[in-house]
Amino acid sequence: MSETKIEWTDMTWNPTTGCSKVSEGCKNCYAERMAKRLKAMGNPRYLRGFEPQEHYDALSIPYTWKKPKRVFVNSMSDLFHDEISDEFIAQVFDVMNKTPLHTYQILTKRPQRAVQMADCLNWSDNIWMGTSVENSRVVGRIDELREVPARVRFLSCEPLIGALEAMNLQEIHWVIVGGESGPGARPMDANWVRSILNQCQAAEVPFFFKQWGGVMKHKNGRLLDGREWNEFPQ
Repeated sequence: MSETKIEWTDMTWNPTTGCSKVSEGCKNCYAERMAKRLKAMGNPRYLRGFEPQEHYDALSIPYTWKKPKRVFVNSMSDLFHDEISDEFIAQVFDVMNKTPLHTYQILTKRPQRAVQMADCLNWSDNIWMGTSVENSRVVGRIDELREVPARVRFLSCEPLIGALEAMNLQEIHWVIVGGESGPGARPMDANWVRSILNQCQAAEVPFFFKQWGGVMKHKNGRLLDGREWNEFPQ
């Protein structure tokens, strides 16, 4: 568990670590870069680098938080990676079910597995389920996400590396947009962002603009046409 500078959450919780690339958005994965650094530093959770791992000792952490938090689940992994067992995923959900004080934000690039497991999991109201949609090649993830019975379903269009036109936002409750940051960051066209904003407004879906990105993301900021967009689901 750690506090985070991610603008749309309060802290991160990583009961699993490690992942593997599945689409173009994974090319410059920040978590992979960070895992390499942590391994070099001797961090015990990353002795195997970025290989997917389950950390049973991390399951007790949310019980220690006394004040309500928005929690990004697995900023360093994907809970629904095929190398994470059904049994461990169920235990993660059990922890979230038993700590309703907190809001858990799960983000996956593998919504099809979330759908497959949906009937075996308890989707308590404090669990938000999201999927990454970085370009038009993966918009099918939105349809898969719609089948997940979470109270809040959201899209993370980050890193946005292509236009996303005419998305079906029915039963989607939140959209986050951000450019890629770090070494090799691919550029994001402002018109791609404006198009998503317009689609969200037409569908009455809250819109959150996270960052323009780039190698020096803080210099580029997060203003879109002169204002910040910090909308959240009600």
